[in-house]
Amino acid sequence: MGSQNYGIDPAVATQIARDIAEVQSLGVETAIVIGGGNIFRGVAASARGMDRATADYMGMLATVINAMALQDALEKIGVVTRVQTAIEMHHVGEPYIRRRAMRHLEKGRVVIFAAGTGNPYFTTDTAAALRAMEIHADVLLKATKVDGVYTDDPKKNPSATRFKHLSYIDVLKKNLKVMDSTAISLCMDNDLQIVVFDSTKRGNVRRVLLGEEIGTVVGRNAARGTKHEGERA
Repeated sequence: MGSQNYGIDPAVATQIARDIAEVQSLGVETAIVIGGGNIFRGVAASARGMDRATADYMGMLATVINAMALQDALEKIGVVTRVQTAIEMHHVGEPYIRRRAMRHLEKGRVVIFAAGTGNPYFTTDTAAALRAMEIHADVLLKATKVDGVYTDDPKKNPSATRFKHLSYIDVLKKNLKVMDSTAISLCMDNDLQIVVFDSTKRGNVRRVLLGEEIGTVVGRNAARGTKHEGERA
């Protein structure tokens, strides 16, 4: 969305694409789960009286639009990309097939997973955790607009401090808004480390994967590791 109130800012899509291209150049296999809040938020529409399942399906379709925009930005800079959708729509993307996705990654292609899990009542956070498990990802990166997880909203409370490390249980007990509880529980059950970081700063994706102290690490022991060639994020 960038500085706009709605929609897709091509400059932001290009910046994200360049960050992903840098990661690809390190030899890291990269898969992306994309949201759709810049176009439509199912939960918000449900709160205004729309049927929740209908609103969630509309949100899933919004993620497909974003996936196509990001694919276009990536391919314009030479990064081969495939979009896989949890809801079949053959004219705009492949249906999600786990083994095909893994094969694309092995061949050095970026895979964008769109339409969430394909089911209402599940967020794209949960979709990210689920797809990460399915493709045997080494780490889950939660790209956001803030530089980690804070004790309070830093925009409202200037004295809020950033956590460098958190356990899954800490996140659930403190009700910290990292990801929804289903996604956190799924990562905890499968011991998948999460790094929450500010994706609006150019080059941060690469810095996170190289093990720099950026953002907040959520894990069983919350120790930050460095990614190496051939590993998957």
